[in-house]
Amino acid sequence: MKKALLIFSVCSMISADICAQHPIITTKYTADPAPMVYKDTVYLYTTHDEDNADNFLMKDWLLYSSTDMVNWTDHGAVASLKSFSWVTKDNGAWAEQVVERNGKFYMYCPIHGNGIGVLVANTPYGPFKDPIGKPLVWQKENWNDIDPTVYIDDDGQAYMYWGNPDPYYVKLNKDMISYSGEIHKVARPEHYQEGPWFYKRKGKYYLAFASTCCPEGIGYAMSKGPEGPWTTKGYIMAPTDKSRGNHPGIMDYKGKSYVFGLNYDLMHITTTMEHHERRSVSVAQMNYRPDGTIEEVPYWSKEGVKQVQYLNPYKRVEAETMAWGHGVKTCNENGRGIVVNNINNGDYILVKGVNFSKGGKTFQIAANAIEGGSIELRVDSLNGTILGNCNISKNDNHWKIYQTQIKKCFSVHNLYLIFKGVDNKELFSLDYWKINK
Repeated sequence: MKKALLIFSVCSMISADICAQHPIITTKYTADPAPMVYKDTVYLYTTHDEDNADNFLMKDWLLYSSTDMVNWTDHGAVASLKSFSWVTKDNGAWAEQVVERNGKFYMYCPIHGNGIGVLVANTPYGPFKDPIGKPLVWQKENWNDIDPTVYIDDDGQAYMYWGNPDPYYVKLNKDMISYSGEIHKVARPEHYQEGPWFYKRKGKYYLAFASTCCPEGIGYAMSKGPEGPWTTKGYIMAPTDKSRGNHPGIMDYKGKSYVFGLNYDLMHITTTMEHHERRSVSVAQMNYRPDGTIEEVPYWSKEGVKQVQYLNPYKRVEAETMAWGHGVKTCNENGRGIVVNNINNGDYILVKGVNFSKGGKTFQIAANAIEGGSIELRVDSLNGTILGNCNISKNDNHWKIYQTQIKKCFSVHNLYLIFKGVDNKELFSLDYWKINK
């Protein structure tokens, strides 16, 4: 499909290095980040603003993963409104969270105006299925049941918080798909708006949330116990006119703490300065003081977070693994899973921190040529040293492995895959690539 937007014209006029440091997901609009660390991998679940959204237009939940915090692999939609047989709406897939317990993965999903549902899967990738066939929570007298967040305490008791304009909680049973006791309404912490994120760290309980309005920053409160009372301590990220809404997700990974949130930077870079609900997820490192309070984080930096390990190019690398994608999109192709498509002349993919320490003789890539074209391989910048040029010849829409020799390279570099071909034509789709020693 030809790009209906401004073909990233604003981005093409500014430094590629600046472009490359904007939101971590660039092939789709994403919001409401919910990170989960499981077996040395970060699984980032997000909501999904449709490309043509003016107001909230949200139909499914997406998954991305990373082991280095800068290159993210797209796994597509892992659940949608259609995952619930009792949901008849075609809009309203709002902020979710996934938690693991005893080898199963539980996704808590608000369906705006229809309560909060729960889905279960045997892997982080799904398929997620509805085990109860009805809402887990639905206070029909109001529309407050949004933005669930779940944490399993050290004693095994799980809690689910949620709510706008007031927070609520319930104690989940060990099956994670039912609860015992009443729904408890909590005294609203100062500046609380919505989007709670509940967790415990070093014996202290935290409730982060979208704070003040409008615009919204990210605030947080602390408590000595999982049920409160909650005392607001300040901002993790102060409100700024660069954003409107916000929604935090917080985790520790490989010795560092991170806060995820959202903004409108991708929309503003690539399309228009007019406001639409087309949001994007960003991440920043955050630090705790000795007393457990959190140091305020400035607005999402252009530098992004530091890469925590280098990427191995000598094994299969999914084409949808990237730090930045200029112009490209992703889709689910039957039989192949997620692929990169919508590739036009001048588009590119940036993969950060590729470790070429073992050298390499050839670059190979699985592609489906449409119009055909070539892939120019450069390191460190769009104008950096050329490693090679891989010709993707037109082949009547069949997937094929293409290969080219590359120059010797024995260190760590950012790798740019720059796409060349006829203007105003979709060139090819990409599945995966690797370097052969």
